[in-house]
Amino acid sequence: MYQTIIIGGGPSGLMAAAAASKLSNSVLLIEKKKGLGRKLKISGGGRCNVTNRLPYDEIIKNIPGNGKFLYSPFSVFDNESIIHFFESRGISLKEEDHGRMFPVSNKAQDVVDALIHTLQQNKVAVKEEATVASISYTDNHFQVSLNDQQSFESQSLVIATGGTSVPQTGSTGDGYRFAEQLGHSITELFPTEVPITSAESFIKNKRLKGLSLKDVALSVLKKNGKTRITHQMDMLFTHFGISGPAALRCSQFVYKEQKNQKQQEIQMQIDAFPELTKNELELKIRDLLENTPDKYIKNSLHGLIEERYLLFIIEQANIPDDLTAHHISNAQINNIVALLKGFTFYVNGTLSIEKAFVTGGGVSLKEIQPKTMMSKIVPGLFLCGEVLDIHGYTGGYNITSALVTGHVAGTNAGEFISTPQTL
Repeated sequence: MYQTIIIGGGPSGLMAAAAASKLSNSVLLIEKKKGLGRKLKISGGGRCNVTNRLPYDEIIKNIPGNGKFLYSPFSVFDNESIIHFFESRGISLKEEDHGRMFPVSNKAQDVVDALIHTLQQNKVAVKEEATVASISYTDNHFQVSLNDQQSFESQSLVIATGGTSVPQTGSTGDGYRFAEQLGHSITELFPTEVPITSAESFIKNKRLKGLSLKDVALSVLKKNGKTRITHQMDMLFTHFGISGPAALRCSQFVYKEQKNQKQQEIQMQIDAFPELTKNELELKIRDLLENTPDKYIKNSLHGLIEERYLLFIIEQANIPDDLTAHHISNAQINNIVALLKGFTFYVNGTLSIEKAFVTGGGVSLKEIQPKTMMSKIVPGLFLCGEVLDIHGYTGGYNITSALVTGHVAGTNAGEFISTPQTL
């Protein structure tokens, strides 16, 4: 009989094991793949963005999927606690843009090693390449059965199996099944932080494929043409649609608008000059045209923005190739300005949940105690990380959620004592 069994050796599972084993020397971690921390190793491009140093309110803003739930766990263990956890284990961290925290070594493996070393120090039993077949809860304790017929019992259980995104790391949705078997409800699952697809002709003919636009404002529009959400970051045109940071952040809102509007095609818009008003951009363009009256429009405006996008916008504005700056009309100038400030196009969805960086949806938070991460349905059952209905943008927010909920779940699982009165 173990005190605590943790299923899943990702960020939240490792942190839960580290926390639980501080209080108990009877902790078992079960991981179905070979190797712990697989998702951590590939996060942040292999550098591992361990957390974010922004204030709570800013972090919550960047976790649009139920981020407010984290205020309570943050009162126990927060982003500064994560920083202290790693730095006290010899992993120096550095702050980069937008509060993102990385190991000074730029090696995700160092972060994983610090967690694994903590588990070894605390004598956590680890079973890798072990697939959980079923979980049962009887007589105030849990029984975890593996595919190979082995079975283990514990006072408390932590489900830290991740979502269904990046399945090669082992996140294949097992935790949802286990949680449902134990009486929990799962909200609808959908891909977030995922590239967006489009059937527009300029996408299909690969006219802009591989083109990256820097620091543009990309928006998802509602049915009435008003803005649902805007993200000002870089974006990339692909052979199937759009990608890059701005598109990834907009992806969950494309899904939500499709659901709200009950239609497949959703409008998006690109403002290539978010720092300029329409008037300021018009003055800039007129200035360039007046200085080169005898040049073709595409040559007069050369350098205004990436060449391929400029040529595309001029074409969209129906400007003839041989038109010179001297002969352009006010209406044509206004057309170019309008397109640069608001090129609108249709998208029809996203890539699949397996291609997403993050899973939207999960175990309903109405059934979880935020201060302890314990189930309101089964005493001694704790849930943490991406298996929960919490999702954020990339930038250290999802890992912060995973590590914080993992620590809180592990701490409380490590000291949980089941008694008949608990029921």
